[in-house]
Amino acid sequence: MAELIIRTEHIQDNIRKLGTYFKERNIQWSLISKVFSGDTDFIAKVFTPEAIPYVDSIGDSRLTSLKNLRAVNPDMRTIYIKPPAKVYADDVVRYANISLNSSFETIEALNIAAEKQGKIHQVIIMLEMGELREGVLREGILEFYERIFNMPNIDVIGIGSNLGCMYGIEPTRDKLLQLALYKELISAKFDRDVPLVSGGTSITLPLIDSGVVPPEINHFRVGEAAFFGVSPLRDEQFLDLSTDTFEFSANIIELEEKEIVPDGVISEANIGHTAEFNEEKDQGEKSYKAILDFGLLDVDQENLIDNSKSMEFVGITSDMTVVDVGNNKTKDGKTRFQVGDSVLLKPNYMATARLLMSKFIDRKFE
Repeated sequence: MAELIIRTEHIQDNIRKLGTYFKERNIQWSLISKVFSGDTDFIAKVFTPEAIPYVDSIGDSRLTSLKNLRAVNPDMRTIYIKPPAKVYADDVVRYANISLNSSFETIEALNIAAEKQGKIHQVIIMLEMGELREGVLREGILEFYERIFNMPNIDVIGIGSNLGCMYGIEPTRDKLLQLALYKELISAKFDRDVPLVSGGTSITLPLIDSGVVPPEINHFRVGEAAFFGVSPLRDEQFLDLSTDTFEFSANIIELEEKEIVPDGVISEANIGHTAEFNEEKDQGEKSYKAILDFGLLDVDQENLIDNSKSMEFVGITSDMTVVDVGNNKTKDGKTRFQVGDSVLLKPNYMATARLLMSKFIDRKFE
Protein backbone atom coordinates (compact mmCIF):
# COMPACT_ATOMS: atom_id res chain seq x y z
CA MET A 1 0.00 0.00 0.00
CA ALA A 2 1.21 3.51 -0.79
CA GLU A 3 2.18 5.54 2.26
CA LEU A 4 2.62 9.12 3.37
CA ILE A 5 5.90 9.68 5.20
CA ILE A 6 5.57 12.34 7.93
CA ARG A 7 8.69 13.82 9.51
CA THR A 8 7.26 15.04 12.79
CA GLU A 9 10.54 16.33 14.22
CA HIS A 10 10.96 18.67 11.25
CA ILE A 11 7.40 19.95 11.70
CA GLN A 12 7.91 20.51 15.43
CA ASP A 13 11.13 22.37 14.71
CA ASN A 14 9.23 24.63 12.30
CA ILE A 15 6.61 25.30 14.99
CA ARG A 16 9.30 26.24 17.51
CA LYS A 17 11.01 28.57 15.04
CA LEU A 18 7.75 30.28 14.08
CA GLY A 19 6.71 30.61 17.72
CA THR A 20 10.00 32.28 18.57
CA TYR A 21 9.79 34.53 15.50
CA PHE A 22 6.30 35.74 16.39
CA LYS A 23 7.08 36.23 20.08
CA GLU A 24 10.04 38.47 19.23
CA ARG A 25 7.64 40.66 17.21
CA ASN A 26 4.78 40.70 19.76
CA ILE A 27 2.50 38.80 17.40
CA GLN A 28 0.06 36.10 18.50
CA TRP A 29 -0.52 33.20 16.15
CA SER A 30 -2.87 30.32 15.57
CA LEU A 31 -1.40 27.16 14.07
CA ILE A 32 -3.90 25.99 11.45
CA SER A 33 -4.10 22.22 11.43
CA LYS A 34 -6.43 21.64 8.43
CA VAL A 35 -3.78 19.51 6.77
CA PHE A 36 -4.10 16.97 9.63
CA SER A 37 -7.66 16.16 8.56
CA GLY A 38 -8.33 15.38 12.22
CA ASP A 39 -5.89 12.43 12.27
CA THR A 40 -5.46 11.72 15.98
CA ASP A 41 -2.11 9.92 15.55
CA PHE A 42 -0.74 12.93 13.68
CA ILE A 43 -2.13 15.32 16.31
CA ALA A 44 -0.65 13.34 19.20
CA LYS A 45 2.79 13.05 17.59
CA VAL A 46 3.07 16.72 16.58
CA PHE A 47 1.25 18.56 19.36
CA THR A 48 3.37 17.31 22.20
CA PRO A 49 3.83 19.18 25.51
CA GLU A 50 7.14 20.46 24.11
CA ALA A 51 5.53 22.01 20.99
CA ILE A 52 2.22 23.42 22.28
CA PRO A 53 3.76 26.29 24.33
CA TYR A 54 5.07 27.82 21.09
CA VAL A 55 1.55 28.50 19.75
CA ASP A 56 -1.28 30.64 21.12
CA SER A 57 -4.06 28.47 19.72
CA ILE A 58 -4.71 25.61 17.30
CA GLY A 59 -7.16 26.28 14.47
CA ASP A 60 -9.21 24.17 12.09
CA SER A 61 -12.22 24.52 9.81
CA ARG A 62 -13.82 21.19 10.72
CA LEU A 63 -15.58 20.49 14.00
CA THR A 64 -14.53 16.83 13.97
CA SER A 65 -10.91 17.95 13.84
CA LEU A 66 -11.41 20.33 16.77
CA LYS A 67 -13.09 17.52 18.69
CA ASN A 68 -10.10 15.26 18.01
CA LEU A 69 -7.69 18.02 19.05
CA ARG A 70 -9.52 18.30 22.37
CA ALA A 71 -9.54 14.51 22.75
CA VAL A 72 -5.75 14.48 22.50
CA ASN A 73 -5.32 17.51 24.76
CA PRO A 74 -8.43 18.81 26.60
CA ASP A 75 -6.63 22.02 27.62
CA MET A 76 -5.69 22.98 24.09
CA ARG A 77 -6.88 26.48 23.13
CA THR A 78 -8.75 26.13 19.85
CA ILE A 79 -10.12 28.41 17.13
CA TYR A 80 -12.73 27.61 14.48
CA ILE A 81 -11.41 29.38 11.40
CA LYS A 82 -14.41 29.72 9.09
CA PRO A 83 -17.83 31.22 9.74
CA PRO A 84 -19.71 28.34 11.36
CA ALA A 85 -23.06 27.04 10.24
CA LYS A 86 -25.75 28.28 12.62
CA VAL A 87 -27.02 24.76 13.24
CA TYR A 88 -23.65 23.76 14.77
CA ALA A 89 -23.49 26.61 17.29
CA ASP A 90 -23.58 24.26 20.30
CA ASP A 91 -20.63 22.21 19.00
CA VAL A 92 -18.63 25.30 18.03
CA VAL A 93 -18.90 26.62 21.59
CA ARG A 94 -18.16 23.15 22.99
CA TYR A 95 -14.97 22.54 20.99
CA ALA A 96 -13.67 26.03 20.16
CA ASN A 97 -12.63 28.84 22.46
CA ILE A 98 -12.72 31.28 19.54
CA SER A 99 -14.47 31.40 16.18
CA LEU A 100 -14.22 33.63 13.10
CA ASN A 101 -17.61 35.06 12.17
CA SER A 102 -19.39 37.22 9.61
CA SER A 103 -23.09 36.53 10.28
CA PHE A 104 -25.12 38.22 13.01
CA GLU A 105 -27.63 35.36 13.15
CA THR A 106 -24.87 32.82 13.74
CA ILE A 107 -23.24 34.88 16.51
CA GLU A 108 -26.68 35.20 18.08
CA ALA A 109 -26.89 31.39 18.09
CA LEU A 110 -23.38 31.16 19.55
CA ASN A 111 -24.44 33.56 22.32
CA ILE A 112 -27.40 31.32 23.21
CA ALA A 113 -25.22 28.18 23.07
CA ALA A 114 -22.57 29.81 25.29
CA GLU A 115 -25.21 30.80 27.84
CA LYS A 116 -26.53 27.23 27.97
CA GLN A 117 -23.01 25.88 28.48
CA GLY A 118 -22.07 28.52 31.05
CA LYS A 119 -19.30 29.91 28.85
CA ILE A 120 -18.13 33.14 27.29
CA HIS A 121 -17.37 32.48 23.61
CA GLN A 122 -14.77 34.67 21.93
CA VAL A 123 -15.22 35.87 18.35
CA ILE A 124 -13.17 37.62 15.70
CA ILE A 125 -15.34 39.48 13.18
CA MET A 126 -14.19 39.04 9.60
CA LEU A 127 -14.23 42.07 7.32
CA GLU A 128 -14.64 41.90 3.53
CA MET A 129 -11.44 43.37 2.07
CA GLY A 130 -11.74 42.47 -1.60
CA GLU A 131 -11.23 38.70 -1.65
CA LEU A 132 -15.02 38.24 -1.92
CA ARG A 133 -15.06 35.31 0.44
CA GLU A 134 -16.22 35.63 4.07
CA GLY A 135 -16.53 39.04 5.67
CA VAL A 136 -18.93 41.76 6.80
CA LEU A 137 -19.25 44.57 4.24
CA ARG A 138 -17.23 47.59 5.32
CA GLU A 139 -20.13 50.04 5.18
CA GLY A 140 -22.00 47.99 7.77
CA ILE A 141 -19.18 47.15 10.15
CA LEU A 142 -19.96 49.71 12.89
CA GLU A 143 -23.60 48.67 13.16
CA PHE A 144 -22.52 45.02 13.16
CA TYR A 145 -20.11 45.50 16.07
CA GLU A 146 -22.64 47.54 18.04
CA ARG A 147 -25.11 44.66 17.93
CA ILE A 148 -22.49 42.07 18.87
CA PHE A 149 -21.12 44.11 21.79
CA ASN A 150 -24.55 43.83 23.44
CA MET A 151 -24.48 40.03 23.62
CA PRO A 152 -23.65 38.94 27.20
CA ASN A 153 -21.97 35.62 26.39
CA ILE A 154 -19.93 36.82 23.44
CA ASP A 155 -16.51 38.41 23.89
CA VAL A 156 -15.42 40.30 20.77
CA ILE A 157 -11.64 39.96 20.78
CA GLY A 158 -10.74 41.08 17.29
CA ILE A 159 -11.27 42.02 13.70
CA GLY A 160 -9.87 39.98 10.83
CA SER A 161 -9.71 39.51 7.09
CA ASN A 162 -8.92 36.78 4.66
CA LEU A 163 -6.70 37.55 1.67
CA GLY A 164 -4.99 35.33 -0.86
CA CYS A 165 -7.19 32.23 -0.60
CA MET A 166 -9.82 32.43 -3.34
CA TYR A 167 -8.84 35.10 -5.88
CA GLY A 168 -5.31 35.48 -4.55
CA ILE A 169 -5.71 39.13 -3.54
CA GLU A 170 -2.33 40.09 -2.10
CA PRO A 171 -2.07 41.42 1.46
CA THR A 172 -0.65 44.81 0.45
CA ARG A 173 0.23 47.49 2.99
CA ASP A 174 -2.82 49.46 1.90
CA LYS A 175 -5.15 46.52 2.58
CA LEU A 176 -3.59 45.81 5.97
CA LEU A 177 -3.61 49.49 6.97
CA GLN A 178 -7.32 49.65 6.16
CA LEU A 179 -7.93 46.69 8.45
CA ALA A 180 -5.93 48.31 11.26
CA LEU A 181 -7.81 51.60 10.82
CA TYR A 182 -11.19 49.87 11.10
CA LYS A 183 -10.01 48.42 14.42
CA GLU A 184 -9.11 51.90 15.65
CA LEU A 185 -12.45 53.26 14.44
CA ILE A 186 -14.39 50.56 16.30
CA SER A 187 -12.37 51.01 19.51
CA ALA A 188 -12.89 54.78 19.44
CA LYS A 189 -16.59 54.62 18.53
CA PHE A 190 -17.56 52.20 21.28
CA ASP A 191 -14.78 52.83 23.81
CA ARG A 192 -14.04 49.10 23.74
CA ASP A 193 -10.73 47.29 23.48
CA VAL A 194 -10.47 45.08 20.40
CA PRO A 195 -7.09 43.47 21.10
CA LEU A 196 -6.50 41.38 17.97
CA VAL A 197 -6.17 42.40 14.35
CA SER A 198 -6.04 39.08 12.54
CA GLY A 199 -4.75 39.95 9.10
CA GLY A 200 -1.85 37.60 8.60
CA THR A 201 -1.48 34.12 7.13
CA SER A 202 1.40 32.15 5.61
CA ILE A 203 1.14 34.36 2.52
CA THR A 204 1.87 37.47 4.62
CA LEU A 205 4.92 36.16 6.49
CA PRO A 206 7.64 37.45 4.11
CA LEU A 207 6.15 40.95 4.37
CA ILE A 208 6.57 41.35 8.14
CA ASP A 209 10.20 42.43 8.23
CA SER A 210 9.96 44.42 5.01
CA GLY A 211 7.73 47.03 6.63
CA VAL A 212 4.66 46.12 4.59
CA VAL A 213 2.77 44.74 7.61
CA PRO A 214 1.70 47.50 10.02
CA PRO A 215 2.50 46.82 13.70
CA GLU A 216 -1.25 46.81 14.46
CA ILE A 217 -1.56 43.47 12.63
CA ASN A 218 -0.87 41.31 15.69
CA HIS A 219 -2.50 37.97 14.96
CA PHE A 220 -1.53 35.46 12.27
CA ARG A 221 -3.25 32.25 11.17
CA VAL A 222 -0.49 30.00 9.81
CA GLY A 223 -0.57 26.47 8.45
CA GLU A 224 1.44 26.04 5.26
CA ALA A 225 4.63 27.63 6.59
CA ALA A 226 4.58 25.44 9.70
CA PHE A 227 3.97 22.18 7.88
CA PHE A 228 5.79 22.81 4.59
CA GLY A 229 8.30 25.54 5.42
CA VAL A 230 7.14 27.87 2.64
CA SER A 231 5.06 30.99 2.10
CA PRO A 232 2.62 30.74 -0.82
CA LEU A 233 3.20 34.42 -1.68
CA ARG A 234 6.15 33.43 -3.89
CA ASP A 235 6.13 29.72 -3.04
CA GLU A 236 9.52 30.21 -1.37
CA GLN A 237 11.05 28.87 1.83
CA PHE A 238 10.45 31.12 4.82
CA LEU A 239 13.34 31.73 7.23
CA ASP A 240 15.27 28.48 7.54
CA LEU A 241 12.16 26.37 8.03
CA SER A 242 12.35 22.75 6.92
CA THR A 243 10.67 21.93 3.62
CA ASP A 244 11.49 18.23 4.06
CA THR A 245 8.38 17.40 6.08
CA PHE A 246 6.30 15.08 3.89
CA GLU A 247 7.06 12.49 1.23
CA PHE A 248 4.74 10.15 -0.64
CA SER A 249 5.89 6.62 -1.38
CA ALA A 250 3.99 4.65 -4.03
CA ASN A 251 4.60 1.07 -5.15
CA ILE A 252 5.11 -0.17 -8.70
CA ILE A 253 2.54 -2.94 -9.20
CA GLU A 254 3.14 -3.47 -12.94
CA LEU A 255 5.94 -2.53 -15.34
CA GLU A 256 5.70 -3.33 -19.04
CA GLU A 257 6.82 -1.91 -22.36
CA LYS A 258 3.62 -0.73 -24.05
CA GLU A 259 2.38 1.34 -26.95
CA ILE A 260 2.25 5.12 -26.44
CA VAL A 261 -0.96 5.50 -28.47
CA PRO A 262 -4.08 3.68 -27.18
CA ASP A 263 -5.60 1.08 -29.49
CA GLY A 264 -9.32 1.46 -30.18
CA VAL A 265 -12.11 4.01 -30.25
CA ILE A 266 -11.68 6.53 -27.45
CA SER A 267 -15.00 7.36 -25.80
CA GLU A 268 -16.05 9.79 -23.06
CA ALA A 269 -16.47 6.93 -20.60
CA ASN A 270 -13.11 7.33 -18.86
CA ILE A 271 -13.32 8.33 -15.19
CA GLY A 272 -9.79 9.64 -14.78
CA HIS A 273 -7.36 11.98 -16.48
CA THR A 274 -4.78 11.31 -19.18
CA ALA A 275 -1.84 13.16 -20.65
CA GLU A 276 -1.93 14.26 -24.28
CA PHE A 277 -0.11 12.32 -26.98
CA ASN A 278 0.75 12.97 -30.61
CA GLU A 279 -1.00 10.22 -32.53
CA GLU A 280 0.87 10.90 -35.76
CA LYS A 281 4.30 11.13 -34.14
CA ASP A 282 3.84 8.44 -31.49
CA GLN A 283 1.98 5.80 -33.54
CA GLY A 284 3.83 2.49 -33.25
CA GLU A 285 6.26 3.85 -30.60
CA LYS A 286 6.69 2.11 -27.26
CA SER A 287 7.98 2.97 -23.81
CA TYR A 288 7.95 1.41 -20.38
CA LYS A 289 4.84 2.13 -18.32
CA ALA A 290 4.77 1.69 -14.57
CA ILE A 291 1.49 1.39 -12.69
CA LEU A 292 1.49 2.89 -9.17
CA ASP A 293 -0.86 1.88 -6.37
CA PHE A 294 -2.80 5.12 -5.83
CA GLY A 295 -5.50 6.97 -7.71
CA LEU A 296 -7.81 9.95 -7.80
CA LEU A 297 -9.70 8.74 -4.74
CA ASP A 298 -6.47 9.27 -2.81
CA VAL A 299 -4.86 12.32 -4.41
CA ASP A 300 -4.69 14.30 -7.65
CA GLN A 301 -1.39 13.66 -9.40
CA GLU A 302 -1.14 17.37 -10.26
CA ASN A 303 -0.37 18.03 -6.61
CA LEU A 304 2.57 15.61 -6.57
CA ILE A 305 6.10 16.53 -7.67
CA ASP A 306 8.68 14.08 -9.02
CA ASN A 307 11.93 15.73 -7.99
CA SER A 308 13.93 12.96 -9.66
CA LYS A 309 12.31 13.82 -13.02
CA SER A 310 12.48 10.12 -13.91
CA MET A 311 8.78 9.72 -14.72
CA GLU A 312 6.16 11.35 -16.90
CA PHE A 313 2.47 11.23 -16.12
CA VAL A 314 0.38 9.09 -18.49
CA GLY A 315 -2.98 8.65 -16.78
CA ILE A 316 -4.85 8.25 -13.52
CA THR A 317 -8.03 6.40 -12.62
CA SER A 318 -9.84 5.96 -9.32
CA ASP A 319 -7.24 3.68 -7.74
CA MET A 320 -4.22 3.44 -10.08
CA THR A 321 -1.79 5.84 -11.73
CA VAL A 322 0.28 5.16 -14.86
CA VAL A 323 3.64 6.84 -15.45
CA ASP A 324 6.06 6.63 -18.36
CA VAL A 325 9.64 5.74 -17.37
CA GLY A 326 11.07 5.90 -20.90
CA ASN A 327 13.47 3.06 -21.68
CA ASN A 328 13.73 2.29 -17.95
CA LYS A 329 17.51 2.57 -18.03
CA THR A 330 19.96 4.67 -16.04
CA LYS A 331 22.76 6.59 -17.76
CA ASP A 332 25.09 3.62 -17.29
CA GLY A 333 22.59 1.21 -18.85
CA LYS A 334 21.27 -0.41 -15.68
CA THR A 335 17.58 -1.13 -15.13
CA ARG A 336 16.03 1.81 -13.28
CA PHE A 337 12.76 0.33 -11.96
CA GLN A 338 11.19 -3.08 -11.47
CA VAL A 339 7.95 -4.41 -10.03
CA GLY A 340 7.97 -4.10 -6.25
CA ASP A 341 10.07 -0.93 -6.19
CA SER A 342 8.70 2.18 -4.56
CA VAL A 343 8.93 5.68 -5.99
CA LEU A 344 9.10 8.86 -3.92
CA LEU A 345 7.02 11.91 -4.75
CA LYS A 346 6.77 15.30 -3.04
CA PRO A 347 3.19 16.21 -2.02
CA ASN A 348 2.12 19.85 -1.75
CA TYR A 349 -0.35 21.16 0.84
CA MET A 350 -3.48 19.98 -0.99
CA ALA A 351 -2.01 16.57 -1.77
CA THR A 352 -1.00 16.01 1.85
CA ALA A 353 -4.44 16.96 3.12
CA ARG A 354 -6.13 14.55 0.71
CA LEU A 355 -3.68 11.74 1.45
CA LEU A 356 -4.35 12.11 5.17
CA MET A 357 -8.08 11.86 4.49
CA SER A 358 -7.69 8.69 2.42
CA LYS A 359 -8.26 5.49 4.37
CA PHE A 360 -6.35 3.59 1.69
CA ILE A 361 -3.01 5.32 2.33
CA ASP A 362 -0.72 4.22 5.16
CA ARG A 363 1.06 6.73 7.37
CA LYS A 364 4.65 6.41 8.47
CA PHE A 365 5.96 8.76 11.14
CA GLU A 366 9.66 9.48 11.25
